[in-house]
Amino acid sequence: MKITEQEVRYVAALANLALSDDEVKKFEADLDQILTHIDKLNELDTSGIEPMAQVLYEAAQMGTLREDIPVPPLLNAEAVANAPQPGAGYFKVPKVIER
Repeated sequence: MKITEQEVRYVAALANLALSDDEVKKFEADLDQILTHIDKLNELDTSGIEPMAQVLYEAAQMGTLREDIPVPPLLNAEAVANAPQPGAGYFKVPKVIER
């Protein structure tokens, strides 16, 4: 095994996830399969392969990119103008982290 139960629980804690024992076992097996597959990919010789810029399809060098035209940034007041609860020039959002 490439990953242990303790490592799965540690990653789950970092992600603020509460996993049951069954879920921990499932993720342990899933993550182990992923890491094993990555090891197989790392065995491939890619020394003669040039890095790719577009991996989804072939296109002209600038085929999918728009012209880069500088524009002035939004002012703070404009950025928060449509916010449900603007306050002191910032977006007010509910607290979501609880520990």
